[in-house]
Amino acid sequence: MKVDALIGDHMVVQRDRPVRLGGTAAPGEAVTATLAAGKATARADARGRWSLALPAMPAGGPYTLRISGANTGAGTPALTFTDVLVGEVWVAAGQSNMELPLQRTRGGADAAALGCSGLRLFMVANRPAAAPATSVHGEWQVCDAASAAAFSAVAFHFGRELHRALGAPVGIVEAAVGGTPAEAWTPRETLRADPTLAPMVEAMDRAMNDTALRAELTNKLAAWEAKNFYQDDGNQREKAEKAGWARAGGGRWTATMQLPQLWEAAGLDIDGAVWFRREVTIPEGWAGRELALSLGAIDDFDVTYWNGERVGATGAETPEYWSTARNYPVPARLVKAGRNVIAVRVFDHFGGGGFAGAAAQMIVRPAAAGEGAGPAPLSLAGSWSYKVERKLKPIVADWSTRPRLLGPDDQNSPTVLWNAMVAPFAGTPVAGVIWYQGESNAERAAQYRTLFPAMIRGWRAAWGDPKLPFLFVQLPNFGPSPQPPLGEGPWAELREAQALALREPRTAMAVTLDIGEANDVHPREKHEVGRRLALAALKLVYGRDVIASGPTFAAAIRDGAAIKLRFGNVAGGLTTPDGAPPRGFVIAGADRVWKPAEARIEGPGIIIVKNAEITEPVAVRYGWGNDPGATLRNQADLPAAPFRTDDWATASVTATAK
Repeated sequence: MKVDALIGDHMVVQRDRPVRLGGTAAPGEAVTATLAAGKATARADARGRWSLALPAMPAGGPYTLRISGANTGAGTPALTFTDVLVGEVWVAAGQSNMELPLQRTRGGADAAALGCSGLRLFMVANRPAAAPATSVHGEWQVCDAASAAAFSAVAFHFGRELHRALGAPVGIVEAAVGGTPAEAWTPRETLRADPTLAPMVEAMDRAMNDTALRAELTNKLAAWEAKNFYQDDGNQREKAEKAGWARAGGGRWTATMQLPQLWEAAGLDIDGAVWFRREVTIPEGWAGRELALSLGAIDDFDVTYWNGERVGATGAETPEYWSTARNYPVPARLVKAGRNVIAVRVFDHFGGGGFAGAAAQMIVRPAAAGEGAGPAPLSLAGSWSYKVERKLKPIVADWSTRPRLLGPDDQNSPTVLWNAMVAPFAGTPVAGVIWYQGESNAERAAQYRTLFPAMIRGWRAAWGDPKLPFLFVQLPNFGPSPQPPLGEGPWAELREAQALALREPRTAMAVTLDIGEANDVHPREKHEVGRRLALAALKLVYGRDVIASGPTFAAAIRDGAAIKLRFGNVAGGLTTPDGAPPRGFVIAGADRVWKPAEARIEGPGIIIVKNAEITEPVAVRYGWGNDPGATLRNQADLPAAPFRTDDWATASVTATAK
């Protein structure tokens, strides 16, 4: 007998909703589950599937969940799961800004250290699939400084804010993968149902079913990567091995780096090969025993050594090699009491390089527990010595020319992340979804107007709940040079497409136009993102009387040579962070040439905008650009959402006499 995804020790189940459990057993086998005073029995169908529902429960715990089958004998005890809490369960999904771990954000380490006992965390492993899977890889963890460090920063801060406000346990299921478009997270039937989206699925079907086409694309992709990524022929690695870099000694090692982190974050702005080395003191009881060495994810490739001998390696043959946790056995013959040397040679062929996992993942322990095993595990996080073997200028690849190999080997393909990372637990009672994504669709904003709300409806259909709360983050400011023309920009158009999804019921949007970073697509301020999502949840889902959004555009009217704008959600009035007149407005006449607008606050919800060169203004845009420098907010210190008064077919500004 087996149980479905999300059932395990430390799990959180949704309060005030039936506790739905499922799994597999022998066809016809009776399965019984008990949780607190609740008990339910079901029988596996002809395919071996069983499902049951325990009575709804209020917030509380911890409890013990027991699941037993009719075929369970004396030698096969019931499955027992401990430390089960009843509270609020949320799904946190999207791309890299949802995935960004707490340890890589502003104040993240301090935030984790403050404690998070009311949270439970489940991180879904990244494994794309061509068809809906039946299970996900991952496990529930008690939230502490170590587990929180590797978890989504946005989800962590969201969960902690909810726990503080509600006083109930909060469980967060993180399903996020960097660099992925919305179609990868959308059910197949949802895409096929829309004539404008169906070609995505049809293209993938052709690529997967046409053997000749797939071989051609595979060859083209390999050729592109050979041209655009640095290649590692191993010659220099062998020279370093002969020079003793994998052993104690082996030249001078004067530079140190705190691990885990990507070496760019430590100021080493290179691609190429870097060796890392440190000593670890092994207890007497471990000597002569096989050990399990864990290093977390390494970006991109590694060769790992113990006392000068290779014990493991991960290369391009491993799917998602840049995010795959390294777990290597250390043969017993290499393990001695006292000082041992670990060396890791990392090769970065593009992008970030180094140790991308969490501190809690960097450990060594006996491979099998036993008497005399000694204290376990030993942490390997901290200071490591390093030497640069091969220094290469960071690559700037033209990703638009990269061939697409559609299918489960490509995490950007339609449906593949929904299939593997969400579908297995869709239908499990949850309070709602938080979503942070859109960067990878920014060049297709017009399509996103259809795709994003369709995706929301697809998720809701899978959950059997047409009003499943869906809260999302609007893209922040981001503006590396060159900037688009004034009043234009693909990120502005994507933000508008996101805002249009608010037409769907039970949705809310967290505006982040003020907390991005011009030169970093992964802004480090994530506490405020989580807080704003939590405010939206408290208002929309839990009915709290809170101010959850900044000023929202309500109306515009011509006022002579100016345009008067009216706003809602002003929370006592309009303001700016520095007290100066609001910035971020542009104005245009009938010629549609945008010019910077002078803006002044006039009354609690009124702003007057104008430009001396435009005597007959037609339209206004606010916050309309990749990085527009917008400053308007309300007295609750929440930023205004970007907007425009035009559609350039018919201007929405009404001309009136002054």
